[in-house]
Amino acid sequence: MAKDRFHDVVKTALIKDGWTITHDPLDIQVGGVEMEIDLGAECLLAAERQGQKIAIEVKSFLASSSTITEFHRALGQFINYRGALRINEPERVLYLAIPLRTYNGFFQLDFPRAMVEENQLKLLIYEVSSQEIVSWKS
Repeated sequence: MAKDRFHDVVKTALIKDGWTITHDPLDIQVGGVEMEIDLGAECLLAAERQGQKIAIEVKSFLASSSTITEFHRALGQFINYRGALRINEPERVLYLAIPLRTYNGFFQLDFPRAMVEENQLKLLIYEVSSQEIVSWKS
């Protein structure tokens, strides 16, 4: 499976934020289906996050197709991956990583905001140029 254009940006941002990358990608097998989530990470040092395990699906929203098409794909992947993790690794929390400009634009529109809330998406918002995590939204 091809890596998202900003895969390494998010990986660097996680490391800067104190996370250890444990899987690149995180392979999941459930119910006869194989899936790859972009990254698996664990925080071993920071007291408030010690022992926390996360999985990250990275999206750039740069594809030639429309933003809503990319959103449909990202939402579907998130729901499927979250279900697979619930079965195989229930202690791991899934986040959808999106660029700050996409969060400040498309994700502030009424429909995307409603779908994020309805489907309980957890977001990791990253800045491409600084390769840093700007915000975690649960």
